[in-house]
Amino acid sequence: MKKHELAAIILGGGRGERLWPLTRERAKPAVLIAGKYRLVDIPMSNCMNSGVHQIYILTQVNTGSLHRHIFQSYKFDIFSGGNVEVLPAQQTLERTDWFQGTADAVRAYWDRFERVNTNHYLILAGDHLYAMNYQDFLRAHRETEGDLTVAVMPVPVEEAHRFGILKTDDTGRITHFVEKTNDPEVVKNFTQSYNGKDVVLVSLGIYLFKKDVLREALTFEGNDFGKNIIPESLEHFRATVYRFDSYWEDIGTIGAFYRANLELTKPNPAFSFFNVVHPMYTRARFLPGSQVLQSQITSSIINEGCRITSAVIRRSVIGIRSIIGEKVSMDSVYMMGADYYESEPEEPPVGVGNGSELKRVILDKNVRIGTDVRLVNERGVEREDGSFYAIRDGIIVIPKNTVVPDGTVL
Repeated sequence: MKKHELAAIILGGGRGERLWPLTRERAKPAVLIAGKYRLVDIPMSNCMNSGVHQIYILTQVNTGSLHRHIFQSYKFDIFSGGNVEVLPAQQTLERTDWFQGTADAVRAYWDRFERVNTNHYLILAGDHLYAMNYQDFLRAHRETEGDLTVAVMPVPVEEAHRFGILKTDDTGRITHFVEKTNDPEVVKNFTQSYNGKDVVLVSLGIYLFKKDVLREALTFEGNDFGKNIIPESLEHFRATVYRFDSYWEDIGTIGAFYRANLELTKPNPAFSFFNVVHPMYTRARFLPGSQVLQSQITSSIINEGCRITSAVIRRSVIGIRSIIGEKVSMDSVYMMGADYYESEPEEPPVGVGNGSELKRVILDKNVRIGTDVRLVNERGVEREDGSFYAIRDGIIVIPKNTVVPDGTVL
């Protein structure tokens, strides 16, 4: 059996409650980003661009579309020795519960991971946006002589509560680690100066373990890497850091997810899918080029297979197979598109109907927006759940397969 220096475990479980209603019918890593990719494509592409070809995806909730996407998108040939395996939560004679946390998910399949012929395991999340060469990560792991290594970056002090924060000594060894604290005294103790600003060093939730170290670490009490395994490991192993200095974003909330997509429309976005050195992969589709008739489109991304007629579109991301009618105005909209074209359209058809106006909206897949609909959050609501919509951070979210009748105003 071929020996692999690195194998990857992608954590795809969890209910994804912060991304609801986008996770109402799908797992969090299956949520669409940039109009054609899924969140799981990010760690998958990072693995392939880094020569990591042994990949295991742990799943738990609403897994149907995620499993289908992985099966349709990622296949290694017989000569590469590569393998992509989806491992769902399951009942066994020893276990009858769901995964209880990130570490518990890996623990549940350790018998399987023990048999993999690898020296190191990467532990990756399924809801982060970044481009990383994991060989650089492995190189830092070796140079710092780590038993386990945590990817880190500096962030402003006011964002410390969102992350696990840590301190290191001069050799790069982690000396202190605290997960998501709101205690100002603790944060102050972890604060350091970086480029003239007060920052804290935070964990990105990306870990690299020696295989035998991970085996032992999973015997520690607790079910979560950040809350339990990493802090306890400081007492038993040499835990070091890999300082990542490129773009990284946790897009686990509606606000962060929306901003990450709209950022892509900028001339020089912090993260770009136009990267020939580090491309992002997804399911191959055979769609025609988009047809745009008599429309005005500014600072937007239009994916393949769309039909747009007499529309005004500003700073928006338009997903595959999107149908946009006449005299439609869209400003700062993320439209995920559709899974299919209708041969005999229903009323209203899939897409955005004539004369509609949308601003600061997320349209999930296969939505049907009638004619003369106004989705602009007229009342300035920050958070609300309605019969056909949700509002989060002032952003209107229309869930998958929803019908919005003609003349609706929100």
